[in-house]
Amino acid sequence: MTPHSPLGILDANILEELARVICGDEHLYYRKGYEIARFLEHAGWQRVPEYDGEYRREWALARLTERREDPTELERVLLRLADPREYLDEPEQLPAVISAVNAFLIHEGVRLENPGGRPRLVACAPSLAHPGSQGPVELRATMTDLITDQNMAGLLQHRLDEAHTCYANGAHVAAIIMLGSLLEGVLVHVVHERDASLLGRTSPDRVSLDSLIKTCHNAGWIGADVERFCHELRKYRNFVHPRAEIREAHAPDRDTLDMCWPVVNAVLNDLADSQPKAA
Repeated sequence: MTPHSPLGILDANILEELARVICGDEHLYYRKGYEIARFLEHAGWQRVPEYDGEYRREWALARLTERREDPTELERVLLRLADPREYLDEPEQLPAVISAVNAFLIHEGVRLENPGGRPRLVACAPSLAHPGSQGPVELRATMTDLITDQNMAGLLQHRLDEAHTCYANGAHVAAIIMLGSLLEGVLVHVVHERDASLLGRTSPDRVSLDSLIKTCHNAGWIGADVERFCHELRKYRNFVHPRAEIREAHAPDRDTLDMCWPVVNAVLNDLADSQPKAA
């Protein structure tokens, strides 16, 4: 462990999540049993037992638990997960692995970074795991509560997860743009599923976010206060175009993002509350 490492003894649930990422699945970099043992050796572990054919995740968790009291050993594992040399055959896997690790590691007050391909652990506030969750508008709805298309609900949930990742890593503009994208995706699918006639002759692929916000308010699905602040988020979402940010002469920061997030929560809550009752 480096002299000023922020890593402490990890919670048992965090160890389970770490074992899951090390093993991988259809969504994350997959390692066979013997490859897990080799990964631990590549991380700098000594005396790694030979893989015995046990279930991969249980075997990996047992190895992590054995060294739980030694943060130095666990830090080596985390840094190896963020090392580009571990993914020479599939380099595109690295960002997804780092994102998956940070999603649970942030609860321990640390996160992984790899600027310039040099992995490191940095301290961060655990509250960043759920931006806005401690604020005045707590999210009560899920994507599957609002959208019947399961594929789209999953995609939009992924957008929300990516916004969390941007938030945790200080990418404020990226997080706001992602929230605006999420907002547009939710609104267009809610309108299309609840009453597609409200779109008129406009294709769902071409309707503007401004129109969607107004349509949902006029239909009584979101409140007047929510509509008003949605338009402010829409303006920031337009910063996806650099010239728009230049014209505004304003660079969004964490405070801006902290004001935008409750707007999204409020929209999702209003849409859930106005969900038509099943016959």
